[in-house]
Amino acid sequence: MLRNEILSPIESLGILCAEAQKGAFMKAIETKAAPAAIGPYSQAIVANGFVYTSGQIPLNPENGAIEGTTIEEQSERAIKNLGEILKAAGTDFAKVVKTTCFLANIKDFAAFNAVYEKYFVNKPARSCFEVSALPKNALVEIEAVAVIE
Repeated sequence: MLRNEILSPIESLGILCAEAQKGAFMKAIETKAAPAAIGPYSQAIVANGFVYTSGQIPLNPENGAIEGTTIEEQSERAIKNLGEILKAAGTDFAKVVKTTCFLANIKDFAAFNAVYEKYFVNKPARSCFEVSALPKNALVEIEAVAVIE
């Protein structure tokens, strides 16, 4: 196709869709301010005006060790890691539209909420589950979807 060729809206949409399928509108996010991925995945992906983060556990980004022993301490660290990834993607907690939270023990729900509500004041949609185990025996993991403006 010639660059100066005029395309109909339908043809243009077809080209955009084909490019999107090739990954042209996807960008991996990586920041040293949050722990590196501990597997074959990205810290986050930006696509179509949103950032989709991978789950964050309470790893110290400098040494890769779990930080904290209580649900409160671990929640603070995991959410701070998430915040660094959101920042690297060009967004923040105020633009989060959905979170998914994983707890090693659902009895920690209230204590987790006390930390969570300090950061997610816009009250995004959320799912929260108890799981049988988390990587590195963490007590909490959290992932988010946020708007990029």
